[in-house]
Amino acid sequence: MRDTLRQFRSFDRPIQLLQINQAGINLGFYMLMPYLAQHLSTGAGLAAWTIGLVLGLRNLSQQGMFLIGGTLADRLGYKPMIMLGCALRTVGFALFGLTTSLPLLIVAAVVTGLAGALFNPAARACLAYEAGERKVAAFAVFNVFYQGGILLGPLVGIALLNAGFTAVCLAAAAIFAVLTVLQGLCLPARRGPAGERPPVLSDWRRAFGDRAFVSFAAAMIASYALSFQMYLALPLEVARLGGGEVGVMTLYALSALLGIAGQVRLTAWCSARWSRGQAISRGLALMGLAFLPQAAMAHLSLPTGWAFVPLVVCTLLLTMGTLIAFPFEMATIADMAGDRLVGTYYGVYNLLSGIGILAGNLLAGGLVDVARSSGAAAVPWVLLAAAGLASAAAVRRLDRRAPRAAAMAGG
Repeated sequence: MRDTLRQFRSFDRPIQLLQINQAGINLGFYMLMPYLAQHLSTGAGLAAWTIGLVLGLRNLSQQGMFLIGGTLADRLGYKPMIMLGCALRTVGFALFGLTTSLPLLIVAAVVTGLAGALFNPAARACLAYEAGERKVAAFAVFNVFYQGGILLGPLVGIALLNAGFTAVCLAAAAIFAVLTVLQGLCLPARRGPAGERPPVLSDWRRAFGDRAFVSFAAAMIASYALSFQMYLALPLEVARLGGGEVGVMTLYALSALLGIAGQVRLTAWCSARWSRGQAISRGLALMGLAFLPQAAMAHLSLPTGWAFVPLVVCTLLLTMGTLIAFPFEMATIADMAGDRLVGTYYGVYNLLSGIGILAGNLLAGGLVDVARSSGAAAVPWVLLAAAGLASAAAVRRLDRRAPRAAAMAGG
């Protein structure tokens, strides 16, 4: 942690605020979201399909609007979008706690998702802009705060549940309200380079027509499908083994603690030895290899305690691969975008990543069902491993051959 604090103090105040802001965003989000489905069922009395509708609309409004949020950040400035996103999430989370009306819950879900689409690409673009040549180091510290929020959020939320779900929602809304004020007071009012701007569609054509960028985003899609298995395949396997919520929370805690303790030192080690492309591809390869212990043990009848060992190994390796790749990945996107369209590029990238997560979830979920019914228990894990290794190979090939490989090779 001393390395992290030393790095954190070495940055200017706007970067420090953006990193603290991300911890607050995740703290507020994970205070509420893990317990929302249960509240909608027992507290609001909604049917399962309406719960799925509310949660699905939240995700759709966020993923579907990332491109809009990134474009607005480039044109109106990063600070207004970060503030507006935090303000909207204040409203959305308060609504979740103050109403059981389905129409208002849908409004809360859409507003909450839209908020993420506004502040997410803007915050990353602002961080990249402020960090300059220190993008990789800035995103490494950013991820430490990101993981810290994930670790603390569910713990704070479950403690506040004793006072009722409304208390959880209002406390989370209060966090976002405070963040809104802090951004207004402390963030500089900066945007991309001034000058006459081409039409929005021209910016989008440039981003989607950037072959090097789209190829990189396509190669990285598998990484998001793999990392999301922390919320799908691994919890399903924990449930099959009888681990319950405690088992799932243990895996999440291990992942978050590893990120908090190891991100900055690991990034420094990788920066000293590898190019960006090498770091990203090797991180992806490790993410793929993470699923092989589970595949190897899938057909064995292990004692209850030992059956969780492959899951723990998978979690640690998957997290380690993500920690290696993430700072270099974020810096690469910003450099590919140039000075003018960083928000737009992050928006496109998040949009494509969301499509990858959706496709990966459908495929992984279907494979788990088929594997259980057919007895081919190792198949999902083998295919997940293959996807990670294929993605690593694709990124490595781009690093060597793409016309803009220099962006990935930079330190």
